[in-house]
Amino acid sequence: MLNQTSVTAFLLLGVTDIQALQPYLFVVFLAIYMVSVVGNGAVLLVVISDPRLHLPMYFFLGNLSCLDICYSTVTLPKMLENFFSTHKAISFLGCISQLHFFHFLGSTEAMLLAVMAFDRFVAICRPLHYSVIMNYQLCTRMAVTVWTIGFFHALLHSMMTSHLNFCGSHQIHHFFCDVKPLLELACENTELNQWLLNTVTGTIAMGPFFLTLLSYFSIIISLFSKTHSCSALRKALSTCASHFMVVILLYAPVIFTYISPTSGSSMDQDQVAAIMYTVVTPMLNPLIYTLRNKDVKAALRYHFIKLIFYVFLWIL
Repeated sequence: MLNQTSVTAFLLLGVTDIQALQPYLFVVFLAIYMVSVVGNGAVLLVVISDPRLHLPMYFFLGNLSCLDICYSTVTLPKMLENFFSTHKAISFLGCISQLHFFHFLGSTEAMLLAVMAFDRFVAICRPLHYSVIMNYQLCTRMAVTVWTIGFFHALLHSMMTSHLNFCGSHQIHHFFCDVKPLLELACENTELNQWLLNTVTGTIAMGPFFLTLLSYFSIIISLFSKTHSCSALRKALSTCASHFMVVILLYAPVIFTYISPTSGSSMDQDQVAAIMYTVVTPMLNPLIYTLRNKDVKAALRYHFIKLIFYVFLWIL
């Protein structure tokens, strides 16, 4: 049951209050959103439709692309709308819903990156047992598990936040509804909420991060110990570099935002960090993960040519 307070809506103040910049920011963020949706959508479609990509690695990439489309859609459309809106309001229910889906999709992606790192560890360090270990049942269970944990993690925050008493200002110094800005507006003790944010969200962020590091460290050690050559180490680093780049892009701002104390960083710094993991990372994921992959590029070319052929036939 949602909290009954005098606040029925909040005002999202956005990334800037300088009116002259807002049309330019609208164009920039709209372009980023379109690239993110089209790029991740194309990857998701080819992973589903191409039988050659029905492998564990691409199954998880498909999950990641689906997550990134939804993740961007939770925050960016409302941000784009508010660039030209005079009131910039979001209802109490809409705010709590946005908070829930933001944490649901964000925590799920953090855990999915660790699963993908484990998949690469098995593929490189246990190649003869890869198909046995990473079977369809295990992949499905791991995917369902991370989505489920992410949902209940977000449900915890949305329920705890919705029961706070907001009797003061209703202006959120952010471009979307998040726990930290809402805690600033509450007029009651929020120590439990802050503890849950630092502890639970910190665990969701740091746990998968360390598992990812452990997987890549094991890959490097395994390859280096087998061949004792620098070429093997370079091969391991090149294998891990793309994934690790996205891991850093996602985890670094998340850790900065949710593990540091509320008073330890300004809202402007939090917004910059939030733009990194809600806007930039979903746009870069298709480029870093898949467009450098020969199989995915071949599948994309094939389906693009097929689409052009069908469009040509339809025109004729």
